[in-house]
Amino acid sequence: MSTPSADDNDDNRDAGTGAEGTDRAVGTEGAAGEVGASGHLPDSPAARLQALFEGHRLTPTQRRIAHSMVRRASEVPFLSSVELAELAGVSQPSVTRFAVALGFDGYPALRKHLREVAPTEQSAEPGSYNEYQQAVEAEIENLRHLAEILADPRPVLRAGRLLAASRPLPVLGLRAAASQAYGFAYFAAKVHPDVRLLHEGGTMIHDRIDAAVRAGASTLLCFALPRHPREVVDTLAYAKGAGLTVVTVADSAFAPVAKVSDLLLPAAVGTGLAFDTACAPMLLGRVLLEAMCDDLPDAQARLEEFDARAAARGLFVE
Repeated sequence: MSTPSADDNDDNRDAGTGAEGTDRAVGTEGAAGEVGASGHLPDSPAARLQALFEGHRLTPTQRRIAHSMVRRASEVPFLSSVELAELAGVSQPSVTRFAVALGFDGYPALRKHLREVAPTEQSAEPGSYNEYQQAVEAEIENLRHLAEILADPRPVLRAGRLLAASRPLPVLGLRAAASQAYGFAYFAAKVHPDVRLLHEGGTMIHDRIDAAVRAGASTLLCFALPRHPREVVDTLAYAKGAGLTVVTVADSAFAPVAKVSDLLLPAAVGTGLAFDTACAPMLLGRVLLEAMCDDLPDAQARLEEFDARAAARGLFVE
């Protein structure tokens, strides 16, 4: 839902004060640049947009616009400023200011540039799809975008090494992200010797991070999905202060947790239903598990041992 007046106030305040968090350059460590360890993405509409934003200092409102454009990269060259504003949930003047911040005279000049450098056919209107089918199609597009990102496997491989080397391995996920953290921790415990799930907030969470650090932890894995709890940002800042390397799976490279993450791996969520859908973040979590297993020499032996015990106990039915 668009909120023009509040959005304009946010934009003006960001531009006038330079408050902390508003002038962070896109493409820096812990932010959009962590889409790939080298900052490179495959040659795709989303990748070209990401490259366009890199190096620019954007306000939170402008980062929201950038995130929306990356998610709908193939459609953006055909959207009016009003349509893009509605897509991002901001005001039309904010879209104009965003284009100027990127160095263009206005939004028409930005759209003309996008059509020239990233020519693409406009997607067919999903008029024959009902709302449930549209939600599925949107998730399929999110998975395609994830596949484009994974064409450069280096960030995931780096994350796998960090996770495998951390003993213990704390895994954080609060509220909407709790199920993603639980699923990762459940499977990770089958191959990693010490996985510690942090899926309940409160005053004890810092104590549990301290305990993990004392036990030898070097990395914390976080799943962060909208709406982003303030407690997650605070907890990640505390973890970094305690000396942990923070690896985060988030819905966007522009998510609030980017500034407190050492390595951020984006996977978009679907927003077409009453509650967000998280197929891409779940799949990225499984990809991270695979990368972690590749750096655990005894992972296969542990899995075989588990299978043998499960068979002896009659744990599963055929």
